Amino acid sequence: MGIIERYIARELLLPFLVVTVILIGLFVSFSVARFLTGAVSEILGTAAMFKLVGLKTIIALEVLVPIAFYVAVIHGLSRMNRDQEINVLRSVGYSDNRIAYTVFLVALPVAILSGMLSIYARPWAYAESYVMDAQAEAELNVNRFQPGRFYGSEKSGRIVLVRDKDDAEKRMEGIFHYIRTAENREIIVANEGYQRPVTLEQHPRIELFDGQIYRLEYAATKDSMVQFEKMTYFDESDQVLNYRRKAASTRALWDSDLPREIAELQWRLSRPVATVLLALIAVSFTRSVPRKDKSDRTFIAAALLFAVYYNLSGLAKTWLEQGVVAAMPGVWWLYGLLFVIVIVRLSNFKLKFSVKNR
Repeated sequence: MGIIERYIARELLLPFLVVTVILIGLFVSFSVARFLTGAVSEILGTAAMFKLVGLKTIIALEVLVPIAFYVAVIHGLSRMNRDQEINVLRSVGYSDNRIAYTVFLVALPVAILSGMLSIYARPWAYAESYVMDAQAEAELNVNRFQPGRFYGSEKSGRIVLVRDKDDAEKRMEGIFHYIRTAENREIIVANEGYQRPVTLEQHPRIELFDGQIYRLEYAATKDSMVQFEKMTYFDESDQVLNYRRKAASTRALWDSDLPREIAELQWRLSRPVATVLLALIAVSFTRSVPRKDKSDRTFIAAALLFAVYYNLSGLAKTWLEQGVVAAMPGVWWLYGLLFVIVIVRLSNFKLKFSVKNR
């Protein structure tokens, strides 16, 4: 890179780092507040809670990095335009094409970073966080219960009472479990129970020993009772399937023909593409006249465009997961649309400045 390219790179990378730190700080603050509200620190402990926040932040970086660079390009070039530096560059023969090309060169390492986060860091962080997330959110969690107290959930219709427990061995005594479903009401009474370690392959589960199951039917005239020596009770949840897909290696997803896994693969591969295209679109937002009201409208328009893109990206992934869209075009129709916007916006960008400079 020459002197001018290095100068533009510095004007983009400094705000990029600042915006990234701000977004990470906001995300961490929100996550900590949410976990504290949900009493996650009491269930997992403070150190484990902060580890979980760190893993969630790594997962979020694949989205935060493109946002931060998009904002950085708009801020950096707008500042140069406001201070007439862009006009000075044009006066010495540094064309708009070269400005866009320089932004493209700076965007490439950022896109590679975004791709590495999405392809490698994302599945690792999901695999690591699943066990902690499942323990924090599972209703059948020994850490949630205090001996001699009833615990209920309106969402699941579940009520739990534990007479005594040993936190070190994850052991419970005198267990009463009631759950209400659309078909019946079920009561489980057991003398002893153990919570087994959570793994990516299995739901959160508790093994109960020496107990009875009472099923109270709404419509039937006769209820039923089953006696058991050992029963494994799973805390049913859709999150295991989602985590398996998100924690799967990119290589494993590449060989899959399941729509959900294809959507996950294409989402990962699209992150660097999105980073570059958004950066080039951001260049076109810096053509406004250097006045405060124009600058404000520029940032509002840029924010609206990004909001539309972000919602469409989620919609494109959902359509592919549900089979509404085939594997090809998959999610790529959105990035084809972004590419067209880049061509149109940059053409207008150069045309307006060429007219203005005559």
